Amino acid sequence: MEESTQDLRASMPGPRRHLRIVALGDELLSGVGDPRALGWLGRVISKTPIEGIALEHYALAMPGEGTEALSERWQQEAVPRFEAPSPGSAEAPERCLVVALNDKDLYSATSSARSRLNLANILDRASQEGIRCLVLGPVPTLDTERNQRISELNAAYRDVASRRSHVYVDAYTPLVSHEQWRSDLAANGGLPGQAGYGLMAWLVLHRGWYQWLGLQEPVA
Repeated sequence: MEESTQDLRASMPGPRRHLRIVALGDELLSGVGDPRALGWLGRVISKTPIEGIALEHYALAMPGEGTEALSERWQQEAVPRFEAPSPGSAEAPERCLVVALNDKDLYSATSSARSRLNLANILDRASQEGIRCLVLGPVPTLDTERNQRISELNAAYRDVASRRSHVYVDAYTPLVSHEQWRSDLAANGGLPGQAGYGLMAWLVLHRGWYQWLGLQEPVA
């Protein structure tokens, strides 16, 4: 009887990690324009291995939002979701925040310095709350002049995140001259479609997602 009890205990799975991901961003976070309604986040989550972990994800999208408004709202919306009781678990989850940025600050009077400060405030407050962050930078458009300004914004955001040791995924540099990305934008009124969201998801997955979550990258 003693041996069978020991065998049973040995065969029982160990405690599972519990990850809770809250994602902040604009309309691209919710997959606007994607005929499959997955967007980049849905594709990323679907490729995330869940064996041995309990994974929750919550997307908080606000269309047309720049860093000023994002900095003002994120804590009020995200922190309660991190603190809410976990379904089927009494343990507090690991807190993971995705900050998906855009180029909306270029439409407003927000300066590059102010954009940097807004992101810095988000990341600093997140660290104080014990939240680890992954930052996705802005994607390029079909406008060459605008892309030059996005490039500068992307570099500024990357510097802010890197200085604070948070993962930064540069989506601008690999996509600015990517033929499939540009074709997808042209066919969808400036928004990514199925191909474009797939490219964004690939970048997130292969530029730090698994390492950020402490998961082994699946073998292709």
